[in-house]
Amino acid sequence: MTILGGVLEYLGLLGALTGIASLLNPFRFLGIRTRMKGLLVAGLGVLAFAAGVYLPVTETRVAAARTRLDEFMPAYQFGEFHSIRISAPKDRVDVAIRTVTPDEIRFFHTLTWIRRFGRSSPPGILNAPGRRPILDTSTSGWFQVLSDEPGREIVVGNAGDGHKRWRLTAEEFKAFRPVPSIKIAMNFHIEEVDAAHCTLTTETRVYAAGSQALHGFAAYWRMIYPGSSLIRYEWLRAIRRRAEAAPDANPASGVGRPAIPGV
Repeated sequence: MTILGGVLEYLGLLGALTGIASLLNPFRFLGIRTRMKGLLVAGLGVLAFAAGVYLPVTETRVAAARTRLDEFMPAYQFGEFHSIRISAPKDRVDVAIRTVTPDEIRFFHTLTWIRRFGRSSPPGILNAPGRRPILDTSTSGWFQVLSDEPGREIVVGNAGDGHKRWRLTAEEFKAFRPVPSIKIAMNFHIEEVDAAHCTLTTETRVYAAGSQALHGFAAYWRMIYPGSSLIRYEWLRAIRRRAEAAPDANPASGVGRPAIPGV
């Protein structure tokens, strides 16, 4: 439903804007020859956008916890998952996760600028300084560390109601579900294939409690999903480039592992 909803929302916005513009000057080249047709196109655009917002949202629930993310977010309505194979040992992948910067992530600055509509925002993932490790920036601002198991998995999260954000302990985060509220968690999980290869995955999950929060976030998520997905994909590629390009700097033998604030 995420992709279909996003298509409907974008087509609806385009149709509504086209119809409204045609009220001033009908777009005859599009077949809109009268202002009445322009009004009809605008109305259909609004209906298409509303359909995208109110498409059914289903809840996914994890049957058995296999990762720390499963423990913190066993139920969610919105999510995305990405995976990449890396030719490097897990310790080097772990360091790359913690040290990769926004400047290394292709399209990051452009997509996050569009996502926040060009406005400034508090320090966090959407406006992380280009040369500072992105994980360091996000966990010292918008996100908080929920779990950190070096060489295996890092989980960060955030909870709020759209107006304010709560700083919760890991256990409080698990139980947090007031109405209305939105809870989001993201992880990086390293699975060792052998001594020189790993599979790195990142998953984002969101739980919206209350119909207002649910439909409001559905509208937002379905519109930003293409850009968000591309950022996650390029983020993993940037981590792979850093891990595979590292000289024989095995973190276990000389290179310190950067710490995440709050851990």
